[in-house]
Amino acid sequence: MRHVIAKFGIVAAGGVIQGLGMGLFLFPNYIPSGGAGGIAVLINYWFNINMGLALWIVNLSMLVVGVKILGKRFAVWTVIGITITSISLHFFEQNFHPDRNLLFDVVAGSIFLGTGIGILMRKGVSNGGVGVVALIISAKRNILPGKPLFYVNISIFLVTAIIIDWKIIGLALISQWISSKVIDQVCQMNLFQTYTLGWRKK
Repeated sequence: MRHVIAKFGIVAAGGVIQGLGMGLFLFPNYIPSGGAGGIAVLINYWFNINMGLALWIVNLSMLVVGVKILGKRFAVWTVIGITITSISLHFFEQNFHPDRNLLFDVVAGSIFLGTGIGILMRKGVSNGGVGVVALIISAKRNILPGKPLFYVNISIFLVTAIIIDWKIIGLALISQWISSKVIDQVCQMNLFQTYTLGWRKK
């Protein structure tokens, strides 16, 4: 029980930090945080659906592959993670409206995003969406998840840029580059023990 409570605390922290990066810095500028974030931005843009709800729906719909490959326990913890992320995203987006500085938002949002995702992935929990794919690739090849996550997201960014604004692709790529570096750094830290994946840099 103590182990479960400790893991829940870490997953909750990762979800809140990820939600902070998206809700306070990235999404207000229509900068997708990743593949699922890009789809959520498009849903919000087309249907004016709340970003937190849109992200939760997209993430949940992509869990089927993860369940089949990584197991039911992975799915349960991922649902917890993406739910906390979506709630946090909605909270920060609705209650905080700082003066916008695009460059600062991109950098700060990417650092918080990468930190949150890295914390989740250290515990074998996906941040949802294409993070499931990145986690599967990293588990199968025993590599850090930042690079596969970066490449998988590019196609989503292209679609988002075509539909909304081409400048988004540049900002999204910068954000992904920063966050992927942060993810790999967090995954290599020895701050807490992971019992799922033995990360080692190749």
